Amino acid sequence: MSYLSFILANPRFLGFGLFLTFSSSFGQTFFISLFGNELRNDFGLSHGEFGGVYSLATLSSGVFLIWAGRAIDRLDLRLFTGLVVLGLAGASFILANATSLLLLGLAIFGLRLFGQGLLGHIAMVCMARYFEKARGKAVSLATLGYPLGEAALPFMAVAVLGAYGWRVSWEFFTAAIVILIFPIAMLLLRSAPHRNVTEPDNPGSSSKRAARKSSGREASLGEVLRDSRFYLILPAILAPSFITTGMFFHQRHLADVKGWSLELLASAFVIFAISQSLTGLSAGQAIDRFGARRLLPVFLLPMGTAMLLLSFSDASLSAQLYMLATGATAGAGAALFGALWAELYGVRHLGAIRSFVTSLMVFSTALSPPFMGLLFDAGIAFESLTLGYFIYCVLVSGFLSLILRRKAWSGV
Repeated sequence: MSYLSFILANPRFLGFGLFLTFSSSFGQTFFISLFGNELRNDFGLSHGEFGGVYSLATLSSGVFLIWAGRAIDRLDLRLFTGLVVLGLAGASFILANATSLLLLGLAIFGLRLFGQGLLGHIAMVCMARYFEKARGKAVSLATLGYPLGEAALPFMAVAVLGAYGWRVSWEFFTAAIVILIFPIAMLLLRSAPHRNVTEPDNPGSSSKRAARKSSGREASLGEVLRDSRFYLILPAILAPSFITTGMFFHQRHLADVKGWSLELLASAFVIFAISQSLTGLSAGQAIDRFGARRLLPVFLLPMGTAMLLLSFSDASLSAQLYMLATGATAGAGAALFGALWAELYGVRHLGAIRSFVTSLMVFSTALSPPFMGLLFDAGIAFESLTLGYFIYCVLVSGFLSLILRRKAWSGV
């Protein structure tokens, strides 16, 4: 089935997935970091102190996500989605009115949990669970919301911030979440065909191809944690979130080191978004045809190339090529992450499995900003760090290539 035919057959539910990933932008690092200088100045924080608050809040959200994310396996989807969206609105409201460091940390915790964590979690679990025969396409279409947010929202945020300040900006975002995002999400779910909480729409209609790709059983989280494959692929799965979060969090420092304007980096996000979108769509087709595990050895290579480029070039064109290559890994990685766990372990416990892995990714995003900040404070050059990231990407890709050839990857 082509993408067009697939979209026409399932417009509302696919739109629901895309809309949630787009809305998760309010809790993503690229968005919050746009207000970093203002938050640091108003609360009297240094770069390291703000990074510490941000990381502690993110780590806390990751711990809570392990419990909250598995609720999607039990609760009605409309109820769970509504609670998450309202939680995001509450976090935005707290940030707009924060007068203490405690409230700042609580607001960031909520933005990271409900935005970065749970909205994307809902979208990916739904796409992987309910579209078994076209899982790759469904996941890749839903992930388009991420680059759409990255392309559109920074310009809006910078404009509102410049005109009204950061507090009014977050009051505006709170109103938008309540007045627009909540009703649209509910409308898309209400208009879509009924979705059972734990079963796909057509549980008996799995294709032979899907059956071959699946593990043949529905693994619980405990069984997953006893599977050696899980630990072999984690270094690759966690790398994009760790690297991109740190790079985006320190994007102003990157601009200073390279002599780039912030406007240049902001415009490069459009390239990142386009690259992420196109690569994600291509990866979705490849997943449906070959299986998600086949993409594991290659999806980190574009990001590795981007890191190598930053290690040796200060040219303005390098900013755009860096975003182009990083977006390629982000797009392929999002599609891969959305489909891989269902392919390996089934869908019945997908919420619990994915929330656990997502919490690990959240931990990685929490550790990355202070890790990079400490290296910068110690005098480590940006170019040395990116060269290290390049070496890591190449080594992990080579390791997975060897493992896939030598180890049987069927069964739990």
